[in-house]
Amino acid sequence: MNMKDAFRFQNKLKALMCEATAILQDRRNIVKVKTTHLRSKVMSDTQDAVVEEAAPSEYAGHANEVAAFLMSLLEEREKLCRAIHAAKNALDLDMDSEVGLNRQRQELAEVFRHMTMLRNSEKTITGGGSGFRFNGEGNQVSYRCDATQVTTIDFDRNKIRGMATALSKRADEISMSLDKCLVNTGVSYEPPFDMNDSFEDILSDFIEKSTAA
Repeated sequence: MNMKDAFRFQNKLKALMCEATAILQDRRNIVKVKTTHLRSKVMSDTQDAVVEEAAPSEYAGHANEVAAFLMSLLEEREKLCRAIHAAKNALDLDMDSEVGLNRQRQELAEVFRHMTMLRNSEKTITGGGSGFRFNGEGNQVSYRCDATQVTTIDFDRNKIRGMATALSKRADEISMSLDKCLVNTGVSYEPPFDMNDSFEDILSDFIEKSTAA
């Protein structure tokens, strides 16, 4: 399989483990609850009644097999992780580092593009100014007046625009390289089941094989 499918199968294994874990975390799947109604203590000629709680899923009674299934999935994840690691080490490109760096490039490019959208401007703010004066009685009082606000960009727009362009171009180049790595890089791993099989089919098949063994 290529690296793209390897990552997809990695997610598949993780999802399967989550579902299997949920089965064992439901107490009703791993214990049997039997309640005996002691009717004979009230009426000597009456038999006691035994009631068993219904299991919530078809996997109740298979806790050992589900636990073994989880261990098997964990082993597969370990094998796949080692295979992916080996495939990555054979590349000229450090995929993990470049993914993080590319995210940073894109974020910086967005910051710079936002900066280049700013423009010089001037506006009048009605009642936005203030001052003090003496009134007819000689007392100092405050007053309001209009104000003119001038906004001037304090950076070289062309330089910032050039940085944004360079970052976007570099990010696109790295994205293309990463995509090629995903598609063209082989991972030495043989999946134990089809990626499109359902959880029910995979677990049922595992239980069936475990029982046969």
